[in-house]
Amino acid sequence: MFKDKVALITGGASGLGREISIALAEEECNLIIVYNTSLKKAEEIKELENEYKIEVTTIKCDISSEKEINEMIDIINNKYNHIDYLINNAAICIDSLFEEKTKDNFMKTIEVNTIGTFLISKKIGDIMYNNKFGSIVNISSTNGMDKYYPMSIDYDASKAALNSITHNLSLQYSPYVRVNAVAPGWVKTENEMKDLDKDYIKTEEDKIFVKRFAEEREIANVVVFLLSNKASYINNQIIKVDGGMY
Repeated sequence: MFKDKVALITGGASGLGREISIALAEEECNLIIVYNTSLKKAEEIKELENEYKIEVTTIKCDISSEKEINEMIDIINNKYNHIDYLINNAAICIDSLFEEKTKDNFMKTIEVNTIGTFLISKKIGDIMYNNKFGSIVNISSTNGMDKYYPMSIDYDASKAALNSITHNLSLQYSPYVRVNAVAPGWVKTENEMKDLDKDYIKTEEDKIFVKRFAEEREIANVVVFLLSNKASYINNQIIKVDGGMY
């Protein structure tokens, strides 16, 4: 299903993005891994080329910079004549006490999580539309829907905006390009777990019907499904993957 296809994953070298990259590699999908600071991890993910006999291209790009995005698109256009899948995974979260939140925190978060995602989606979406084929999955969050954390107010706002972008893109690129979002709850990523104490984790797990955080692969599986032809009639949706929460 994914053989000879090309997927671009932002933030694809580490965390959830890495797991999505591996899941697609297992399906024989060629990969374009976009990273910013994770050079070592990008070099490691390049090894998927030999393991799965696919092509893996790694590109450094700060997606909050329109100039760097344009340069990245030029590189891609010179190498590929089609992009079949886009996974907008790259994001930042600047958690701090609500009283310490600043305009700079807010603007940086919006620039990466919302504006950067919009700019990449517009560039790649145009390519997909012209080819009359494509699927985009945005990685959102339940924080942007019905989970509220004042220490993450800027992150939460960026994900709520991303949900709106998802709906608008699905209309803009219809009927050829499907656009959906996956909204995970708590996920056991390295970044998410390192600053959480055990008592807080237990409190949050008790809110989840299945009483645990998600494994990265459980989220990646949903992303791969939404990209695939098995989800050919799923469009314009925000899919919550949170184990059930209240």
